[in-house]
Amino acid sequence: MDRSELGHAIKSCEFFKGIESSLLEKIVDLCQVQTYEPGEYVFSQGDFGEHLYIIAHGNIFLERSMDLGTRKGSAVIGVLGKGRVLGCWSTLLGEPHNLMSSAICQKPTRVVVIKGADLREMMVSNTELGFRLLERLCFLLRDRIQGALGAMEKI
Repeated sequence: MDRSELGHAIKSCEFFKGIESSLLEKIVDLCQVQTYEPGEYVFSQGDFGEHLYIIAHGNIFLERSMDLGTRKGSAVIGVLGKGRVLGCWSTLLGEPHNLMSSAICQKPTRVVVIKGADLREMMVSNTELGFRLLERLCFLLRDRIQGALGAMEKI
């Protein structure tokens, strides 16, 4: 991906919508690109998380293994496609965290990767950006929690 493709992926991402172009250009400087084949894991539940991932192309299933005493199993808690974001949100809050789900590619997938600590540094130095991204984060986490609760009911 060249710089303009990275910029387009960031600009069209649910997490960065509405952020001014000059700030998006700085965020592009933090990005790397990774590709995955069907069945490959971007990350696994329990791994240490420090990155955010933006799907530039492809589909990813978020899957959570659960042990509810007499009820055990795995459930898909989200199906994410182009423009969706996933990964370790706690890095934006400056805390280490283990990932609470696995991310499995369903077809050839390309993701834009941002180290959470680097993005957090930008958010701290620009409080307007920081507030807007944390606001977006709240909405995204609400949606993920609703998906997880719905999946738990099916186990």
